[in-house]
Amino acid sequence: MLSTLRNAFKIPELRGKMIFTLLMFLVFRLGTHIPVPGINPIILGQLMGKGTLFGFFDLISGGAFKNFTIFAMGITPYINASIIIQLLTVIIPAWENLAKEGGVEGRKKLAEYTRYATVILGAIQAFGMTYYLRSALEKPGFWSYAIIVLTLSAGTAFLMWLSELITERGIGNGSSLIIFAGIVSRLPAGAYNMFQYARSGEISIFAILAFAVMAVIVIAGVVAIHEGERKIPVQYAKRVIGRRVYGGQSTHIPLKVNQSGVMPVIFAMSILSFPSTIASWFPNSSFAQGVVKFFDFKSVWYMIIYSLLIIFFAYFYTAISFNPADIADNMKKNGGFIPGLRPGKPTADYIEKILNRITLAGAIFLAIIALLPNILYAITGLNMQFGGTGLLIVVGVALETMKQLEAHLLMRHYQGFMK
Repeated sequence: MLSTLRNAFKIPELRGKMIFTLLMFLVFRLGTHIPVPGINPIILGQLMGKGTLFGFFDLISGGAFKNFTIFAMGITPYINASIIIQLLTVIIPAWENLAKEGGVEGRKKLAEYTRYATVILGAIQAFGMTYYLRSALEKPGFWSYAIIVLTLSAGTAFLMWLSELITERGIGNGSSLIIFAGIVSRLPAGAYNMFQYARSGEISIFAILAFAVMAVIVIAGVVAIHEGERKIPVQYAKRVIGRRVYGGQSTHIPLKVNQSGVMPVIFAMSILSFPSTIASWFPNSSFAQGVVKFFDFKSVWYMIIYSLLIIFFAYFYTAISFNPADIADNMKKNGGFIPGLRPGKPTADYIEKILNRITLAGAIFLAIIALLPNILYAITGLNMQFGGTGLLIVVGVALETMKQLEAHLLMRHYQGFMK
């Protein structure tokens, strides 16, 4: 990894992309320290200490929600909007045509729909947060609500723009990297708090060791699954064109065990945080309190639903990013075939069957890693909700970003060789 970073930094274009990404991280961190106007910080601190309704928001916003800054909602509305638009793309034929046959313009149109949906979801979520924290308003009233909702919505819209800038001009996926930056920024404070708890005797050395072992297992497991792949052998028939012979070589199709990366975990946590957000609008309702209790991260039902959502989004994200029929058609056009199978539909069915099997293994692994904090809490009583999920996201995003850097380096190596 260090060798890749060093080699990438020697190339002016890649160095510019990396510096640009780091500067965008700096802008993000600066925004997490700009408070929303009209909020009493003392009352806000008391309300935040009453529960963990918005633990996920605080996790991916790098502590911005706990301090209620302009980036308090993080990039969650953008992620939720992306999920909704991708689901609707499968359901609505016109949008499906835009995605498949619309080319660059079609993707731009869908991106535009995603931005509109982000603003709408952001405004709804901002109103819910403001209503939940209404007792912390310095001057309760319509204009106070309007200013805070507008500020939070604008903060989310700015983060959406920032993530798209990183994707376009930087290195890696902008949304994932912003979440990555938020989690990493909390690690030093988390380590210091754990040290203080151990020093005061609130947690035992056994609990810290259990967390350290869990962290090592998560990192090793994520690397192993992320790098794991099933190689399907492919043979290309010989073709004579003029006096030259083409084809005849053997190769393989690499099917990744975890084709979807960490996105299923991010999607699942975003969806599960939504009911608690809505329930927070009605703090005096017994039904709302039941919803909050039901979706508490320590409850059995939460863990079951969380696991099922991770598995669902793993299959969903794999389905929209990898099409076995297209792979089979391209192989057929180029004279390729899998030994023992006919080109065309039999090949596509075989690839899909293999893909479904290895996706299930990868999805179950993601679910187990994401639930490790719950298991750790049941054994040791150590409440480290960000532990498994946070490490999973950090390691997964780091690996995906390094893969992109390596791809850029390899492309420039071949360009230099051809010149």
